[in-house]
Amino acid sequence: MFEEGPVGADAGEQGELFPDASLPDELVGYRGPAACQIAGITYRQLDYWARTDLVVPTVRSAHGSGSQRLYSFKDVLVLKVVKRLLDTGVSLQNIRVAVDHLRQRGVRDLARITLFSDGVTVYECTSPEEVVDLLQGGQGVFGIAVSGAIREISGTIHEFPAERADGVEIPQAVEDELTQRRKARNVG
Repeated sequence: MFEEGPVGADAGEQGELFPDASLPDELVGYRGPAACQIAGITYRQLDYWARTDLVVPTVRSAHGSGSQRLYSFKDVLVLKVVKRLLDTGVSLQNIRVAVDHLRQRGVRDLARITLFSDGVTVYECTSPEEVVDLLQGGQGVFGIAVSGAIREISGTIHEFPAERADGVEIPQAVEDELTQRRKARNVG
């Protein structure tokens, strides 16, 4: 079961996760092994979730032997949220309902959400008032701030090779002098 509160968080409350107004490119994706490392899951989990349509790659799905799935930034975010919900004991059935709801949101909308669960139901809160209302029930709950997961992913995703679904080459970031020195020191 998934319960949602009214969506109305101020855009400024999202902590300016994308301050330059850019969102991750919808044609850029990460192969399965990279998505696993970024989200903290096993390849077996990734494959099972894709085959059962829990979390499917939106950039490019697998189509035959040897083809590579490409997971978008949002897909990797949903993978990370699913992992956290599973780790806290939420049933796969309830996670599936929550994921269906999350798929309908854009990345900016997801950044405003905190998911709470009492182990049975997953609740969406978008304001401090909704959190207080939920906690006043006296039920023990845990929360997942989706913006925190976005920050975690944003901090590590650049370390993994990305590719575009349309085949256009992605320019590699130019390394700064400090990064070059660290690499040189680690080689020798």
